[in-house]
Amino acid sequence: MSNRKRLFGVTALVLKNLSMIKRKWLIGGTALVLICVALLVRGLWTTDGAAQSKSLTARAVPVETAIAERKKVPVRVVSLGSVTPIASVAIKARVDTAIMAVHFRDGQAVKKGDLLFTLDGRAIEAQIVQTEGMVARDKAQLAGAERDVARYTDLVAKAATPVINLDNAKTQSEVFTAAIKSDEGLLENLKVQLSYCTIRAAIDGRISAAAVKVGNFVRQADTAAMATIIQMAPVYVSFTVPQKVLPEIRQALAAESATIEAIIPGDQKRANGQVTMIENTVDSATGLATIRATMPNEQEVLWPGTLVTTELTLRIEDAVVVPSTAVQVSQTGSFVFVINDGVAKVQPVNVARSVGNLSVIAGGLNGGETVVTDGQLLLSSGTRVNPRGAKAAGT
Repeated sequence: MSNRKRLFGVTALVLKNLSMIKRKWLIGGTALVLICVALLVRGLWTTDGAAQSKSLTARAVPVETAIAERKKVPVRVVSLGSVTPIASVAIKARVDTAIMAVHFRDGQAVKKGDLLFTLDGRAIEAQIVQTEGMVARDKAQLAGAERDVARYTDLVAKAATPVINLDNAKTQSEVFTAAIKSDEGLLENLKVQLSYCTIRAAIDGRISAAAVKVGNFVRQADTAAMATIIQMAPVYVSFTVPQKVLPEIRQALAAESATIEAIIPGDQKRANGQVTMIENTVDSATGLATIRATMPNEQEVLWPGTLVTTELTLRIEDAVVVPSTAVQVSQTGSFVFVINDGVAKVQPVNVARSVGNLSVIAGGLNGGETVVTDGQLLLSSGTRVNPRGAKAAGT
């Protein structure tokens, strides 16, 4: 029995040791497997990352380019202006009467002398007939007085009547002569009044809508116009410029090199004109000078009251230009990406002004360089690029 118990004890001890050895082996094996997996993953990531970084470094960024070009460009002063008419006529009644007819369509173009309104002139016509009768009566009386003067002159010469009778006859003749002049003046005034009943256009232009129609009664005291005619050609364009460019503008006017274009919002057409006046004072509050240009406006491109963009060209000069899309702005200033041997390089530039979709470069480029116009977000100095095609700056 003792040997059997001892055998059972040894067996249990061996099994217990084997269980402990198995548990340690499993834990160690698991740890070893985790370490191997971590090393493998790290190796793969390092290899893939290096390959990806190398691929990014070797990949060329596609960009669009243009050629910095040296050419003649205008020096312009751009401002906001307004169109104002040279002449404007407000049509008002000069007699108190009713409107008999309106002879134009609202908004139509009219010529000087065109019939616009016909007013009721029957009362004035009746007064004219009455005054003509008065003139005829005075003339008849004057003829009688003149016959009396002739008769009394003969009688006085024969001492057959007193001289006072001759003097009275002469006075009466002079009274009738004066009465005739008065009546004839009244007659002329009535004829003028009658002419006011026929209203004609005083200038060429475009007429507004008629404020009153047939049947309305108009008076001389009315403040509102019956209609308004505005001259459409030529017209004025007035705009303001900073006082610092005023000397250049005066020089351009003296050299007869100044031209002006007015750009109408929403219209591709441009109106050309000539500067005709510089205001004799500069606004001390704003530092702006007012300039007025006369525009032929034969096609009625400019409409009175319209706000327009004015471009005053002072002169033409040689300069280096690039598309405005090529110019980038940073905290240190403006720059462009210049491509040399397929590599982009940051080139600081000094932008003088803009002319349309071009930027005039005052410093940093000499002309002929290839600059990036699209794709700058993926670039830095030293990045390899794949240009899609170079274009001239003006295209």
